[in-house]
Amino acid sequence: MQTSRPRTALPATLWTTRLERGAGAPLSRQLAAALRTALSERQIDAGARLPSTRALARELGLARSTVVGVYEQLAAEGYIAGKPGSGYLAAASLAERGPLRPPEATAAPRPLSRRAERLRGYVPEARGSPRPFQMGYAEIDPRFVATWKRLAGRVLSGRSRIEWNYGDPQGDPGLRGAVADYLAVARGVRCRPEQIVLTSGTQQGLSLTAQVLLDPGSTTWVEDPCYHAAVDILRAAEARIVPVPVDDDGLDLAAGLRGVADVPRLVYVTPSRQYPLGMAMPLARRAALLDWAARDDVWLVEDDYESEFQAPGRMLPSLQGLDRAGRVIYLGTFSKLLFPSLRLGYAVLPPDLVVPFAAARHLADRQSSALIQAIMLEFMLDGHFARHLKRMRARYAERERFLVERVRRKLDGVLEIRPVDSGMYLTAWLPPGWSDSAAAMALAEAGVAALPLSALTLETPRRPGLVLGYTGHNEAATTRAVDIMTDVLHRPTGLFTLSKADLRADRLRA
Repeated sequence: MQTSRPRTALPATLWTTRLERGAGAPLSRQLAAALRTALSERQIDAGARLPSTRALARELGLARSTVVGVYEQLAAEGYIAGKPGSGYLAAASLAERGPLRPPEATAAPRPLSRRAERLRGYVPEARGSPRPFQMGYAEIDPRFVATWKRLAGRVLSGRSRIEWNYGDPQGDPGLRGAVADYLAVARGVRCRPEQIVLTSGTQQGLSLTAQVLLDPGSTTWVEDPCYHAAVDILRAAEARIVPVPVDDDGLDLAAGLRGVADVPRLVYVTPSRQYPLGMAMPLARRAALLDWAARDDVWLVEDDYESEFQAPGRMLPSLQGLDRAGRVIYLGTFSKLLFPSLRLGYAVLPPDLVVPFAAARHLADRQSSALIQAIMLEFMLDGHFARHLKRMRARYAERERFLVERVRRKLDGVLEIRPVDSGMYLTAWLPPGWSDSAAAMALAEAGVAALPLSALTLETPRRPGLVLGYTGHNEAATTRAVDIMTDVLHRPTGLFTLSKADLRADRLRA
């Protein structure tokens, strides 16, 4: 739809427009939009007379009633005004606004909140088709897709209960009950359905936790290295972030206590499988962490990321299941287990946090999709969820073994992979003195995505490495990607040999 502008400030009867009759928008809506644009951009001057309804209807090939309806709508919105004997005129108030200029030509920096100022430089990662070895992609199994479609049909047919109106901000009671039963068996979580708030995923769970528990300046411990989105969320909440080193047993509580004078309000921890290094926190360290949190009134946020994909015989129970003082907020997600766009997770809360947490969820976006909740409940009650996890656990273990075998065969001496438990990613270590960020950049230019460990490191010096996600990438894609890595990392260019200062230059700062 195009609009021609009069060459001089003549009456608006010279104004015309073209309507696209094959477009999806009704002709009346197209005409109203074109007139709003012409009036607001001064293509029709303030006070100018508009074409009569009869004349404009004839010129555009519309029913006169259509044009009358559009004029009445614009009059109600204040763009035009009716004058007895003269038809409709462009509203005089439009002249008071002065000439329009492009915002970038006149706008001075406008005040924002402190939170928004912190978010100015945050650019979400663009997501398209997955490239090996991008993180977070799930294997979309055809059997799962068929089952999900069938259950969606069952729910929409009315054979299963679905809440079509507003629901409980905590989430569907039936689904919360199924989640509580699952977590009790699979992860040793001790809770009632009333302690669960369904979320759109782990990130929303952490964001709501920050709203409920943190004030600007509150001291918060995070593991070093750490999931970068967790750091971003806590930084946006204006927390004072203190990196605590990770050793072979996970978060090093003793190192944290040596390095900080004040007690933190909150500690973010991944005890089941530390992200990104992959070790599990042993029971003795878990007990020490829980005892300290109870004694010093510290909240622990347990992100149980991808623990479901470890071998059942090697999984330790959740930190929350060992907690007797009500200090642990347990966060989990279905989005990594099923498919990323599902956007469904859960927070298991101490009883006294449920009301403020549910209120924060209500204010954020009210509730999770009732349709998705209903399908997920059917998926769990029919036993599909347990079967899906078992199938994916085996498949991801195969993917990991295949990647490890290919890397050891093709990149021995360049990348070192230590024994790890199955999950969704692994960390491969580069030789000391290399720059993992430079290596990742060179690989990206060749079409392979590898996350440099330095991008997840806050302060603690650590050997350079690459974090490789292997789920969602089949064996053929993995083979091609390893061949590309072999070519790139074996180039004798000296590109990757940098000083220690250079190696730390691109690390996140608290």
